[in-house]
Amino acid sequence: MKSASSKIDASTLLTSTRILLFALSAGVLVASLYYVQPLTSMLAASFGVSVTHAGYLVTATQIGYVLGIVFLVPLSDVLNRRKLLTWMLLAKIAALLLAAASQNIYIFAIASVLMGITASALMVVTAMVASYAPDHSRGRMVGTVMTGLLLGILLARTVSGIVAHISGGWRTVYVLAAVVVLALLLMLRHILPDEAPRGKLQYGKLMASLGDIIRQEPLLRQRALFAGLGLGTFSVFWTGLTFLLSGAPYHYSELQIGMFGLAGATGALAANTAGRMADRGHARQATWLLAIASLAGWAFIGLGAQSLTLLLIGIVLLDVGVMGLQVTHQSIIYKLAPHARARVTTVFIASGFIGASAGSALASASFAAGGWLALCAVGGAMPLLMLLVWGKYSYDQRRLAQA
Repeated sequence: MKSASSKIDASTLLTSTRILLFALSAGVLVASLYYVQPLTSMLAASFGVSVTHAGYLVTATQIGYVLGIVFLVPLSDVLNRRKLLTWMLLAKIAALLLAAASQNIYIFAIASVLMGITASALMVVTAMVASYAPDHSRGRMVGTVMTGLLLGILLARTVSGIVAHISGGWRTVYVLAAVVVLALLLMLRHILPDEAPRGKLQYGKLMASLGDIIRQEPLLRQRALFAGLGLGTFSVFWTGLTFLLSGAPYHYSELQIGMFGLAGATGALAANTAGRMADRGHARQATWLLAIASLAGWAFIGLGAQSLTLLLIGIVLLDVGVMGLQVTHQSIIYKLAPHARARVTTVFIASGFIGASAGSALASASFAAGGWLALCAVGGAMPLLMLLVWGKYSYDQRRLAQA
């Protein structure tokens, strides 16, 4: 007997309107990982800790996200994704409300981990889109969803800064976020298919199969490494930017810091363009161009303590590079192991956010040790390493082709 999922018409599920809703879902869910960044000085004052200590709250959300990616997202290869998403989004609402009610940094840190775990629901959505999308347009469709995700990462800062400024406090940010997630849950339950399970749940075997996929797919290992370096450099910058802008010579408010997300959001346009390039067979060229753009961005960012204009140029270059690369990577990995796209997603995204978690921690540590230039040196080393690894791989491939 065919499963319910095998009868689902992709053209009905993946209409342009629904793809946009899935992109919105990705943006809303990932935003909770980043609301905290422009609020670090406000949270530090509220909880009586230093700004650099409050900066580690970003790391807490990212650690939670990795846990959710590793231990929950693989379930979507076998379970009814509509029911799985329902439970994850209900837990997300509870985590947001716990953050809003926190009376000390420890409770807020617990809420941050839970927000991260439940934010992994966005990768259930992404893997589902990749599963139903036809081969000739998978890059474009995944690119659209990733555009929403990347806009969520960037605009979260702007939204939280504006809301905190208008309301005079950070708690309103998380209450409003809970309301938005509730509305999203109701919309998704209306449009998602009620799939039959695609296999028997054997959790131990499901988790063990992650190791098999890693061993069997060298391209996945390569692109997972690149994802870690890309999101690592991204996280170094966006965590460290608050340290720069809240101090001399800028002394910007939470609202002003949040507005810098608008500059970075221009880079989200690169996601859809990168997806189209990959669909046309130009993923190799895109990898070179976008990695170089990321490295060039740090050259401008390094001068950002003296020039706001150069800082803005660097933000756009870095975000174009990082965002475009993420979609390029996914256009490649979703051609691997079609029966296990959620687990492929798990390996790829977990690697990316391990890099992001390390990046946010390194941002706090490097800024405390050597200021803005030390932070920039750490951030710029990551795309440089990516270029070196990619250059060696390309060289080895040319030698094999000539042999």
